[in-house]
Amino acid sequence: MATRLLRTNFIRRPYRFSALTPVGPPTVTASTAVVPEILSFGQQAPEPPLHHPKHTNEDAHNDLDLSDQARLFSSIPTSDLLRSTAVLHAAAIGPMVDLGTWVMSSKLMDAALTRGMVHGLVKNTFYDHFCAGEDAHAAAERVRSVYEATGLKGMLVYGVEHADDAASCDDNMQQFIRTIEAAKSLPTSHFSSVVVKITAICPISLLKRVSDLLRWEYKSSNFKLSWKLKSFSVFSDSSPLYHTNSEPEPLTAEEERELEAAQGRIQEICRKCQESNVPLLIDAEDTILQPAIDYMAYSSAIMFNADKDRPIVYNTIQAYLRDAGERLHLAVRDAEKANVPMGFKLVRGAYMSSEARLADSLGCKSPVHDTIQDTHACYNNCMTFLMEKASNGSGFGVVLATHNADSGRLASRKASELGIDKENGKIEFAQLYGMSDALSFGLKRAGFNVSKYMPFGPVATAIPYLLRRAYENRGMMATGAHDRQLMRTELKRRLIAGIA
Repeated sequence: MATRLLRTNFIRRPYRFSALTPVGPPTVTASTAVVPEILSFGQQAPEPPLHHPKHTNEDAHNDLDLSDQARLFSSIPTSDLLRSTAVLHAAAIGPMVDLGTWVMSSKLMDAALTRGMVHGLVKNTFYDHFCAGEDAHAAAERVRSVYEATGLKGMLVYGVEHADDAASCDDNMQQFIRTIEAAKSLPTSHFSSVVVKITAICPISLLKRVSDLLRWEYKSSNFKLSWKLKSFSVFSDSSPLYHTNSEPEPLTAEEERELEAAQGRIQEICRKCQESNVPLLIDAEDTILQPAIDYMAYSSAIMFNADKDRPIVYNTIQAYLRDAGERLHLAVRDAEKANVPMGFKLVRGAYMSSEARLADSLGCKSPVHDTIQDTHACYNNCMTFLMEKASNGSGFGVVLATHNADSGRLASRKASELGIDKENGKIEFAQLYGMSDALSFGLKRAGFNVSKYMPFGPVATAIPYLLRRAYENRGMMATGAHDRQLMRTELKRRLIAGIA
């Protein structure tokens, strides 16, 4: 079988929104301890656990404030804060990350003794900080412990990246089903959603073929796809179509059977989510694959988003793409026209380097915005648009996945302007487990629902993911450095208070 867990090309995914989990007794990281997290969609906010700091109504309506580190980290034990600070600082040291990368790809990992020592070290440090468990049961227990310690909810995701054959896709589907069952076993106050990657339940080669055919259909009005299900718009006039320069061959009979099987897998996952009342977030991929993923996400939404007040299926929009805003508006238009509630997870993006390389190799302009400022502007515009849609009583759901404090502040002000009920579950924030804790806690204290994205999987398969987290933390100069500074300041304050 050809299932690949957390692919090793970690440098390629600088903004990737994912994580794994640790083994053994759950611990509280600085990434998970201060205020109650995201609500299940459509549910009312639960009372915080009795040992949590009680929040006044005034607290719930304050703007986002990340300046008071004592308040932000008030529920984190000093030992956990110290460990979190050490892990994040280590992950931000360039030479250490480079050394770790070299060790993981060297022959040292071929020796059982060395490999065991490395895995043991990683398990008790980086893995436990950024990950939730080795299997769905362990991950659910980690979600439970995080919520009970901090009030933050969890997004559960089986940490598989992609599969290349039908048998692996079937196995992965069963793992996603187990993830849904694990989420269902938790109180609805503890989790917000599960996450699935279409690349894990449909071979990438087939996704490329389907994307090519969808692109050609968009280019040529006379080109029809007999197998195509009802869906929403997946292209706009500014979408990158250079991947498909000539008319593709139609799907073979075998490929059509494979596509039908893949659609059956996502539909079975959606059906299980619908029965369990568990929202499903579908992750985004490269533009070479994304048309097929959008097509399958939207066709699934049409089938399973039957509740007019809250969606089950959420698709992901990557704001670093030039066409993100246009495609979002078109999908929303189609959903409204069809009277189908729709959920969107908004992220900045994950494939900047690979997109630029591919476009350059084809003599085309990169589909990614030229500057980070343009990406921020696109994200904030899409965020404002989605918040407005979610506030007008429609069936739209919004997950704002961001580590950017400015976006958080803008969302907080916009929510006040729109009179948004922050606790109704239609608008949620999310950050990676183990990262951007100050932002998570600050948003929660401002009254928002906030979740931590908590994938799970064995230690050995988590290592590429952990290296990506290290690269991401090193590159996240604004939020990463600010978090570490706040933690240092709080540790210093506690030390002085203990001595005094």
